[in-house]
Amino acid sequence: MSAETSAPAGSLFAGSVFAAVDIGASSGRVILGRVTDNNGGKKAELETVHRFPNGVKELDGGLRWDFDALFAEVLTGLAAAATAAAACGESITSIGIDTWAVDYGLVNAAGELTAAPFSYRDDRSRAAVARVHGRLDEARLYATTGLQFLPFNTIYQLATERNLEGLQALLIPDLIAFLLTGVRGTEATNASTTGLFDAVAGEWATEFLAALGLPKNLFPPLVQPGETVGTLTPEIADRLGLPASTAVVAVGSHDTASAVAAVPAGSGGDEERFAYVSSGTWSLVGVELSHPVLTEASRAANFTNERGVDGTIRYLRNVGGLWLLSECQRTWAGEGYRPDLAELLSAAAALPPGGPLINADDPYFIAPDNMPERIRAAVRNTGAVLPEHPAHIVRCILDSLAAGYARTIADAERLADLRADVVHIVGGGSQNRLLCQLTADATGKRVVAGPVEATALGNVLVQARAAGVLSGGLAELRAVVRASQHPAEYVPAARPVANSMSSGGVL
Repeated sequence: MSAETSAPAGSLFAGSVFAAVDIGASSGRVILGRVTDNNGGKKAELETVHRFPNGVKELDGGLRWDFDALFAEVLTGLAAAATAAAACGESITSIGIDTWAVDYGLVNAAGELTAAPFSYRDDRSRAAVARVHGRLDEARLYATTGLQFLPFNTIYQLATERNLEGLQALLIPDLIAFLLTGVRGTEATNASTTGLFDAVAGEWATEFLAALGLPKNLFPPLVQPGETVGTLTPEIADRLGLPASTAVVAVGSHDTASAVAAVPAGSGGDEERFAYVSSGTWSLVGVELSHPVLTEASRAANFTNERGVDGTIRYLRNVGGLWLLSECQRTWAGEGYRPDLAELLSAAAALPPGGPLINADDPYFIAPDNMPERIRAAVRNTGAVLPEHPAHIVRCILDSLAAGYARTIADAERLADLRADVVHIVGGGSQNRLLCQLTADATGKRVVAGPVEATALGNVLVQARAAGVLSGGLAELRAVVRASQHPAEYVPAARPVANSMSSGGVL
């Protein structure tokens, strides 16, 4: 599958394409997706029409998202998508939106955003953790929500707010959908990351809202992946050059939910058990289950039970991610040093194994700062020494991530009482050959790397199924992914046995 394609000659439904708005914590993109005939089967193709940066800023006394600029980029991308589709004699059937989790904007009765949304990287919620736990016991919270404890979870962020009467909290993808359609809703996969969602019932845990003094209607009603949120407002439709009948369809709006939906599992048989790593700014590492694991042992291990597409459970932990590497690159660039990333990775790969490790998901690394010095300091705290050369720092990051992946997968297998046959790495990290090989070595399992654009692909496939272009469950959607993708494979302590990925664009 190519990230950049021309219009296919024979689409299944002539003139139908799908627009995926896919935004991460550091960048965003708008992508056109098409599902085409493929020798009796089906194949998905993606065309990126707009890319844009994203990031936090110091605004109004905190780290916030410049949401006005972000939404302007979304509109620019959707207008470009409409133009690109029209140039091929096609029309956009629907739009799907996915972003990162936990953050939200507060909207008043008039539909106005009251302030730029805070970023989870702001430390305001830390002081609220003890206050929340004073009203809701940690064990009770976990037994209901099954959510991994992270100090920036939505529940702790909301506990810092005042004067919420008359306001609604819209998670970031829901806020974008609202501005496009005028319809308020909360997509379920993202709702499950708030700490206010019942993991078993699949509904809001309203008793928690009451216990914290939060309005019972603070969040809009739940919407499931595949349901239509609404259609474009006349103003937005006119601005984008699209019909007002264009639907905005709920997908797995938590980007990891869309990414896991596009894991190309099943090549080893329908009963193949897989672990996954959605590798990008963060790494989301876990397994897919049919029911949550709400045991005390699971809580002690700090695993999370989040909703996936089709009611599945994403049983996972947040592990540190390539944020560490991107922050190092940012720091080095600020010092006037801009090493070629491919050369840096080659130099890191040439270093012997057994180097120092850090805890890559330590909160110490969350906020932006001089990351190379933070990493060296963390290594010093272990009693080891890390040379200053960037190759040593990069190898430390990737060794530490691979060790964290292996540890987390082993814990997930133990806690969920299963054994994974293979590890699927999707997202930007699947391009990093060294990280993939180190993960195979650390886990002792075969690693399948790709697709890179798993999140956008999962987004498009859910839209296509909602439109009737595809049918079936996740197994059928994943068969389309396998037909569309030729991933790299890595085996433990060996060179890759296949490689269609480059070492460029690791982030």
